[in-house]
Amino acid sequence: MQILAVSDIVVEDLVNGPDNRRPAVDLILGCGDLPPEYLYRLGRRFRAPVFYVRGNHDLRYPHRSLAGCTNLHARVIEHGGLILAGLEGSRWYNGGPAQYRDIEMKRIIRRIKPGLKRAGKIDIVVSHAPPRHVHDRADRCHKGFNCFHKVIEQHKPRFWLHGHIHADFKDPAQRATLCGQTQVINCYGHFFLHITPAGLDK
Repeated sequence: MQILAVSDIVVEDLVNGPDNRRPAVDLILGCGDLPPEYLYRLGRRFRAPVFYVRGNHDLRYPHRSLAGCTNLHARVIEHGGLILAGLEGSRWYNGGPAQYRDIEMKRIIRRIKPGLKRAGKIDIVVSHAPPRHVHDRADRCHKGFNCFHKVIEQHKPRFWLHGHIHADFKDPAQRATLCGQTQVINCYGHFFLHITPAGLDK
């Protein structure tokens, strides 16, 4: 399955590039801080379902999911044989929407724990912020969540896709860090992920 993961900035080539250069995409995952119209346009252009979480700057999203797009926050969903889970937002820094203290994020994870256990092996967790000390920064806004490590330790997702941390990557391999058995990937801008039984095929 070919997955397009997007986060933080609008990549015009993805929505306005020539059709003959449009890659085949089976699923689109939004990691936050993106205009809702952008996710909608991506879904239409690639004719693929969209699952997303909100970022700390996403103020205009409807309470219900967008047309053709599914809000994945605090949910565990099966799609196309993959088990997906989602956790929105950033660490609390000024009281805006989709900001959480670590203890608040722990409560959200506790709510979805039955779904995680029922699902067994988790294929992909989609979040906006990364786990603490994995790709994150020292400032209050860009610290990752400590409690994400418990999910990685207990449920061993194959991939953890996040945004929030803006960075330029000369090589796609620079985006990924192995954390236990989980590939944690910074999807800033966009990233193509091909899932096979062997794992990650860039």
